[in-house]
Amino acid sequence: MYSNILIPVAFDSEKDLSGAIDIAKRIAADGASITFLHVMEQVPVYVTDYIPDNVLAETREAARAKLNELVGDVDNSRAVVIDGPTGRSITNWSEQTEVDCIVIPSHQPVISDILLGSTAAWVVRHAHCAVHVIR
Repeated sequence: MYSNILIPVAFDSEKDLSGAIDIAKRIAADGASITFLHVMEQVPVYVTDYIPDNVLAETREAARAKLNELVGDVDNSRAVVIDGPTGRSITNWSEQTEVDCIVIPSHQPVISDILLGSTAAWVVRHAHCAVHVIR
């Protein structure tokens, strides 16, 4: 059983979080904490000049609001939004906060994942803790 579980959340239609939430609840020890983490990809500096200041802040708040909806249904959970490259940020954050299991949803792999790598594949290869991939 795990005491500090991380569920990375990407807001796209391909990933169903219900399976990840169910698994996280099943493998959680009594009193375990579950963190829902969304990573905001960094916008290149040359692009930020063309984006109104409020857009990035509003996007961050919208992500936080969606995460808070998920958190409401799960005991001992919290929502966190961070910035950075997705895979690296997930593994770095999990190590800094002493996560002992990452439960990450993944899509059906395609050829581009072999050539470019997916977030779930990055996390599996670089995480310091157990990783449970949900398809």
